[in-house]
Amino acid sequence: MDLGLSGKVAVVTGAGRGIGLAVSTALAREGASVVAGSRTISKELEALAGEYPVHPVAVDLSGPQAPAELVAEAVAAFGGIDVVVNNVGAVRPRVDGFLAVTDADWEAAWQTNLMVAVRTCRAALPHLLEHESSAVVTVSSVNASLPDPLVVDYSAAKAALTNCGKSLSKEFGPRGVRVTTVSPGPVATDLWLGGGGVAEVVGGAVGADPEAVADQAVAGTATRRFTRPEEVADLVALLAGGTLPNLTGTEVIIDGGLTQSL
Repeated sequence: MDLGLSGKVAVVTGAGRGIGLAVSTALAREGASVVAGSRTISKELEALAGEYPVHPVAVDLSGPQAPAELVAEAVAAFGGIDVVVNNVGAVRPRVDGFLAVTDADWEAAWQTNLMVAVRTCRAALPHLLEHESSAVVTVSSVNASLPDPLVVDYSAAKAALTNCGKSLSKEFGPRGVRVTTVSPGPVATDLWLGGGGVAEVVGGAVGADPEAVADQAVAGTATRRFTRPEEVADLVALLAGGTLPNLTGTEVIIDGGLTQSL
């Protein structure tokens, strides 16, 4: 199936590993040129750039001007932008409870999980509007609608992120920019399963094996497994492409059936 991405230019944030790397790979395989922003350029991203028209950019997107600089580099390298994938995100389990979450913790969660996407969209939209059809796909989280005290600040920031995407779809949809959101449940990445990831941190706090924590995280799903990064990436690529031109303003949940609400 041709997703209509051949010859398009895509900017992907948080592209060095996990979901972002998988998204960059999926878009490149569909024929898009990818500007891959990452705090560090991983070996995997370097290898991808050696095989496809992928332009890695080492950038700390937490800086207020950094998203605009990434967008400017994309325009300089490829002459424009057709797709933006907001993927930057981070979570720190609050194992000591809400009362231990400081203002600085809240600010960090807000900056990483909301403001990077806001600034990236603000910089990219003037370029997206130059095309008859373009797309913004934002990676949020099921925690946007499934609040969890263990990730209280992350949940709140993701809820704001999803809400922002809906607002942007209403403003820019009439002008040719489709804005959609992908909300994964637990995904098999380092954020969950790596050293210092959620499973390890929570396991250390409660005296449990990280593998047991991971198993518990997906016990309430229908599939009883973590979503693979490639599955999220394939969904992002579908939404970013041109085969569903009337799909905008929607949130697509990919969580193995974890979310039970209608």
